[in-house]
Amino acid sequence: MSLMEKLTADMKDAMKQGEKERLSVIRLVRGAVRQAEIDGKKTLNDDEIIGVITKEVKMRRDSIEEFEHGGRADLVNKTKAEIDILMPYLPAQLSADEVKKIVEEAVAEVGATTAKDMGKVMGVLMPRVKGRADGKLVNEIVRSLLK
Repeated sequence: MSLMEKLTADMKDAMKQGEKERLSVIRLVRGAVRQAEIDGKKTLNDDEIIGVITKEVKMRRDSIEEFEHGGRADLVNKTKAEIDILMPYLPAQLSADEVKKIVEEAVAEVGATTAKDMGKVMGVLMPRVKGRADGKLVNEIVRSLLK
């Protein structure tokens, strides 16, 4: 079953179960996938759909920070619930230790020694962790290793 088929089946299930929040989030993601397909003039494969879902999760994480600064606990909780709905559609997330190990391997592979080499490291690293780790976490770990 493709990821889009799974989203569609889960949407139908959410409708039947009366889960309005879950239904809303799945519809938003399906809409984002459809928009990406229209923009790219092609049908997205599972990896590309994972990219769209990852982008949706990242937008929500960024929103949480803004809501916390604004003192909107209600929106923080709502947005966290949306992220919880989206996470099962993504590959298993790497732990910070696993990310650090992959970063160390990439640094050694590229031969990076200073912060100036960060672009090279990130270029090698991001395809390896795409959809499995938060880009902000990866960036922080690379910065800490390339002081």
